[in-house]
Amino acid sequence: MAAFPFSSALCFLFFCYLFHPLYAQQDFINNEQFACYINYTSAWGYTCNGPQKSCTSYLIFRSQPPSYDSAVSIAYLLNSRASDIAQLNQISDVDKIPANTQVLVPVNCSCSGNLYQHNSSYTLKSPRETYFSVANNTYQGLSTCQALMNQNVYGDGNMSVGLNLVVPLRCACPTRNQITDGVKYLVTYLIDWGNDIPTISQKFQVDEQSVRDANNLSSSATIFPFNSLLIPLKSEPTRDLTLISPPSAESPEPPFVPTGVSNSSKSNKGVYIGIGIGAGCLLLLLLLGFLFWFSRRGRVQEKPIPEGKNLEQAVGLTGFSSKQSPLFSAEGLREVVDSLPIYKFEELQRATGFFGDDHLIQGSVYRGVINGDDAAIKRMKGDVSNEINILKRINHSNVIRLSGFCSHEGNSYLVYEFAENGSLSNWLHERNSSPCLTWKQRVQVAYDVADGLHYLHNYANPPYVHKNLKSSNILLDGCFRAKIANFGLAKGVENEEGYQMTRHVVGTQGYMALEYLEHGLVTPKLDVFAFGVVMLELLSGREAASSSGDGKKVAVLLSESMKFVLEGENVRKKLKDFIDPNLRSDYPLDLAFTMAQLALNCVASDLNSRPTMNEVFLSLSKIFSSSLDWDSSDASKSNSHIDGR
Repeated sequence: MAAFPFSSALCFLFFCYLFHPLYAQQDFINNEQFACYINYTSAWGYTCNGPQKSCTSYLIFRSQPPSYDSAVSIAYLLNSRASDIAQLNQISDVDKIPANTQVLVPVNCSCSGNLYQHNSSYTLKSPRETYFSVANNTYQGLSTCQALMNQNVYGDGNMSVGLNLVVPLRCACPTRNQITDGVKYLVTYLIDWGNDIPTISQKFQVDEQSVRDANNLSSSATIFPFNSLLIPLKSEPTRDLTLISPPSAESPEPPFVPTGVSNSSKSNKGVYIGIGIGAGCLLLLLLLGFLFWFSRRGRVQEKPIPEGKNLEQAVGLTGFSSKQSPLFSAEGLREVVDSLPIYKFEELQRATGFFGDDHLIQGSVYRGVINGDDAAIKRMKGDVSNEINILKRINHSNVIRLSGFCSHEGNSYLVYEFAENGSLSNWLHERNSSPCLTWKQRVQVAYDVADGLHYLHNYANPPYVHKNLKSSNILLDGCFRAKIANFGLAKGVENEEGYQMTRHVVGTQGYMALEYLEHGLVTPKLDVFAFGVVMLELLSGREAASSSGDGKKVAVLLSESMKFVLEGENVRKKLKDFIDPNLRSDYPLDLAFTMAQLALNCVASDLNSRPTMNEVFLSLSKIFSSSLDWDSSDASKSNSHIDGR
C-alpha cells in the first residue's frame, strides 16, 4: 500500500517537470504584429525558455535591391558578418543577389531579460518611416513595431531622419525538449504567400509536428503571411533548404525519416525507460482527468448516431419529426450530428426563460445562459446546413463562433457566442439608445472586419464570399471588437477563377455591387464593395441607403454620395460635412480622408478597379496604427491646419 502514494507522487513530479515553463515552446504571433499600440507580449519576442542563454540562430531575409541585395548590405542591416553570410549562401561578399531571393543569415541569439533577441540598429532615412514600416517593410517582419517601441524611447510621432533605433530581431534557442530530440538550431522564417506547415516542413526536411510544436500550433491552426515561424533543425542549415515553393496538391509530403542513433544513446537507455514510465503516468493522469471531465460535462454533448437508427431518427432525439419539412440534406444532417453539440429544446427553453420577451435581443434572436455562459440563440426556418457547415470550419476571432444546435417542430435553433454590445448598425443608426462610437473604436471595427474578410477570402478552405456583409451583420463584443455574423448566404469559391454565377440575387439595398445586381456575378470583390459601404457608414453615421427627402420614393445610396464628396473643389470641407456630426471634431481629418479614399476605391463600379481584401487589410493596418497614436487633444489644431490649405 505504501508504494501507491510514492508512484502517484512520482507521476505528479513528472507531470510538473514536463509542463514546466522551461520546456514550453513558443507561441505563434498570429498577426498581432500589425496592432502596434496593443502590447501583445508575444509580439515583443520569443520567450527565453531554453537551457542555453546564448546560441547561434538563423534568420531568413529576402533580398531587396538596390538597398539590401548583397552579403555586405544585408550583414550591415542585420548586424551579422558578411563573410559568414557569403559562405553559407555560396556567394561572394559583393555578389548582387536577385530580388526576393531567400538568404540565410547566421546571428548570435541571446537572452535579454526574459526574451531572446539579436540586436541590430537602424538609422531612419525618410520622414515617412514609422515603427510599423521599419519592422514590416525594412526588416520584413523579423522584428515588430511593438518590440521596437518597447526598446526605443521615441514616440511614433517624434520620428525624424537620422534617428538611430535599436532593432530587436526575432530569434530563439532550442528548449530542453528540443535538444533531447536532437534539435541544434532554430531558424526564424517569415511566412510567404502559398506557404503552409506541410510545405515548409518538407522543404526544410523536418518533421511537420516538430514545427507545430515549436510554434505552439494545433493540427487545425492556420498560418498567415508576414508572420514569423520557428523551424527546428538538427543540423546546420544549407542554401538548398531556403528554396521554399508553393504547396502542390499532387506532391504529398514524404514521411519523416529520423536521424540515426549514435552509440552513445545506449548509455541513456535508463533515462529513456524512466521517461517511458513517466509518460505512462502522464497518460494515466490524462485519462483520469478525461473521465472526471466527462462525468461533469452536463447535459450538452455531441450525440453519435445510435446503431440501427437513420439520420432523421438521430436528429429526432432533439425533436425532429419526419412529418415536418426537412431542415437539412442527408449530408448536412450527418455533418451537424458529427460536429456540433446538440441541445435539447427544453434546455434552450430554460436558458431563455421560455423564449420570453425579456430575453429577446432582436428579431428571432434571444439571449440565454447555458452552463453559466451567455449565449445568443437564433430561431430559424429552412435549411441551415450551409451556415453550420461553414462556421464549423472557421476559427477566427473576428468571425462569430457557433457553439451548438437544436431542431424542434420544424425550427432550427443555432447557439452562438454572445456579443454584449449588439450590432454595429444599432450603434451607428439608433443613437437614442447608444452613445456615439469614438473615432478609435470605429477604426478598430473596420480593422477587425477587414481581418475577418481577409481570412475568409484567403485562408479558409475553401475560401468563402460572405455575400451579405452589412452593419447589422457585424456584432460587437464587450470590448467593441467586431465579429462577422450571419453566413446563411455565404458561398465557397471552389474554382480557380474565383467567381460564380447565380440567378438568385438576394441582398440588402445599398450593399450590393453592380455586377451582382445585373449579372448575378459572385466574387470576393462583392464583399469588398459591401465593406466599402460599411466604412462609409462608420465615417458618416448614415445608412447605406436612405430616402431622398423630397417626397419621392428614390433611394440615395451612400456609395454614390461619397463620389461627390471626394470630387471637385473644397474636398476637405465636404468631407467634414460628410463625417458623422456626433464625432464633433474629435477625429484626425487626414486619417479620415485616407479612410474615405480607401472606401471609395472599394465601392468602384468596376470590380477590377477595387482592391483585394489583402490590400484593404494592409491599408487599414496603417490607418489603425496611426489612429492609436493620435491624440484627441490635437484634433482642433490639426483640423484647422488642414482647413487652411
